[in-house]
Amino acid sequence: MEAARGSAHVSHVSHVQTSKISVTFKGYSAGSYTHTELGLSDEKVLDMYQNMLLQRRFEQRANQMYGKQKIAGFLHLYIGQEAVSTGAATGIKIGTDSLITAYRDHGHALALGMSANECMAELYGKVDGCSKGKGGSMHFFSKEKRLFGGHGIVGAHVPVGGGIAFAHKFKNDGGVCLAFYGDGAVGQGAIHEAMNLASLYKLPLIFIIENNEYAMGTATDRAFGQPEFTRLAVGYDIPASQVDGMDVFSVCKAVQDHAAMAREGQPSLLEIKTYRYLGHSVSDPQKYRTKEELDGKKEEDPIIRLKAYILENSLADNDALDALDDEVKETVKESVEFAENSPFPDLSAIYDDIYDESDYPYLN
Repeated sequence: MEAARGSAHVSHVSHVQTSKISVTFKGYSAGSYTHTELGLSDEKVLDMYQNMLLQRRFEQRANQMYGKQKIAGFLHLYIGQEAVSTGAATGIKIGTDSLITAYRDHGHALALGMSANECMAELYGKVDGCSKGKGGSMHFFSKEKRLFGGHGIVGAHVPVGGGIAFAHKFKNDGGVCLAFYGDGAVGQGAIHEAMNLASLYKLPLIFIIENNEYAMGTATDRAFGQPEFTRLAVGYDIPASQVDGMDVFSVCKAVQDHAAMAREGQPSLLEIKTYRYLGHSVSDPQKYRTKEELDGKKEEDPIIRLKAYILENSLADNDALDALDDEVKETVKESVEFAENSPFPDLSAIYDDIYDESDYPYLN
């Protein structure tokens, strides 16, 4: 009998050992901290309130000036997110630590102590602006305050933040870098590369996502398979926390804790849940959200929340707070006058601060 012919089929089964990962993320919820627990004096709380008001009034006036065509280019307002900038600035060592952010940068500049005059003049494109009138709204800068921008390319500044953190480590100066970016930038590959390198090199760097729920006009749950951004830290073996960004004390406490980790060589991720009350930019019609949603979020206004805290704890009365607001409004009014009276940069300065060589050989 003839032997049957055929092909032999062999199945190869790979046995992969798997392990479960259990990770705990710390949360910083609203109303969980008092100013005394954070080591803040009564006067400091009033300063924080005044600074948040300054950011709000400054941007309201900037919006008006944009409508009058006094300000050109793009204008991305920070209204609603003031607790993030003020809380973060309060939780670090200004002048020692560094901060880098995206194009929604007015609040960070004012929170670090930059003057309304130099910021408004920059919006006007005037020579007395913080970037000599050449940066505009998206490119605020201060060597003194260690604000390294203001950057217009989505996510591209975060690796620069990694470089700044590396410089802090190389110099052993005790400083940390805060790299802010929006939820819309989370998917940018350069950010993930920076997170990987920060983990490998143990950089004093805090990745801070200002999650205001919308990347331009797209809600986070429609743009990301994993919209809980704290979980992204697992892949890079760094700790992460989620923060209520409508409470300035929660933000301050989170940044204090994560800055302490950074000084010990532990990079980390903060997802700060906040909300912007205006559009992505001033030209945004905001048709992607309902009036009911917006009105509901305004009940969480961080400035109103802090004002209520101040009154409840008898740190100041309504008359004193009204006087603070009047002072802020006058400061902003004066900043507009300052910007109006400041000259435009001279045309001869067009190549200044671009090339290091004085003879500009690349122009020949």
